[in-house]
Amino acid sequence: MGVLMIWPTARSTALAGAMTGLADEADATYFNPAGLAFQTTAKADINYGNWLPGLYQGMFHAFAAGGAPLRLSVLNGRNAYVAGNVTYMAVGETDIVNERGDFLGRFNVWRGAVGINAAATVAPQLGLGVSFKVLRSEYYADPNGWMMFSRPELGLENGGTATGLAADVGLLYRPSGRLSVGLSVANIGPKLIYLALWKGAADDTAELPRMARLGLCWTPVESRYVRLSVMPELDKLLVGTFHDTTETFGHKLGEEWKDVWKAVGLEATAFSLVSLRLGYFEDMSFQRGGIILEKEGQTYHYGVWDALTRKHLGKFKRVGLCWGLGFGTNKLRFDFSSDAAIYDFPTKNWKFQLVSNDIGGLFRKPR
Repeated sequence: MGVLMIWPTARSTALAGAMTGLADEADATYFNPAGLAFQTTAKADINYGNWLPGLYQGMFHAFAAGGAPLRLSVLNGRNAYVAGNVTYMAVGETDIVNERGDFLGRFNVWRGAVGINAAATVAPQLGLGVSFKVLRSEYYADPNGWMMFSRPELGLENGGTATGLAADVGLLYRPSGRLSVGLSVANIGPKLIYLALWKGAADDTAELPRMARLGLCWTPVESRYVRLSVMPELDKLLVGTFHDTTETFGHKLGEEWKDVWKAVGLEATAFSLVSLRLGYFEDMSFQRGGIILEKEGQTYHYGVWDALTRKHLGKFKRVGLCWGLGFGTNKLRFDFSSDAAIYDFPTKNWKFQLVSNDIGGLFRKPR
């Protein structure tokens, strides 16, 4: 269910997904629902991206989220917030051929999720949030990593449809207005069961991509003219953790650390109107981002530590950076971004976002 691992918004993509310690907009429903606890206005955002067209032409990803604060007497003055979000991804048109190269057909497949979220402050500086979502998938990856589609009428032997449930939980601690620390665990739930679409075929199962996220947001500069925030983050896919029982614990811990997604996001906003965003990202398990080197015609991805301490790894090619821009006010803002540089194949990844952090302000008449 890879759709649950895609950065959903243009802003978060530009910051390399380093949003868990920030979580100050409606996309907190994805990264850390606890961030909703500190939000006090009705918010919404709509996003669209032509995700990885270098792999499949026509593949796209869409995300929408929105919410509003709760005003209930039983809360005893504590902040509370409710929100919803929808994720949808279409793989695009896919041609199916058999082993002889005969064309069997063309079709589209999709997968997505619908979630509800709630959060509240459990202490003046601590927020707690939870999310519940319904998942739908029309295909899965077999053990060799190839996508097998649920179209038995085309002669495919694997595939099915699955509907499942999952939950997220998060904490956000804000000791000051310039510092916050977030922790979340996403996609907690049972395996997806893919029900075969034709008689005689076997059902199959797939693990949800459970993900632990730890992020920090520090704002060293904040004035009426400029605001600068720095956001380091560590994300770890929990599925298959410490699965190798033949190695020592120290070796296994080192291997798990290599698989941690490491990111740093920088956001500079001038006059509360224009934002420049830059993100560094490295994911060695899926060979994305990092320091990208070339040797003997092959492209390799390395973490910063390996690139600095190991010799003869290859010729420098580029750094796996994400970037983006934002234009507008708190009432209405437009963002766009790209993370194409983290991949080692040609692609043009663009995400576009329209966001309002004060929906009520759009309709209030100026005094």
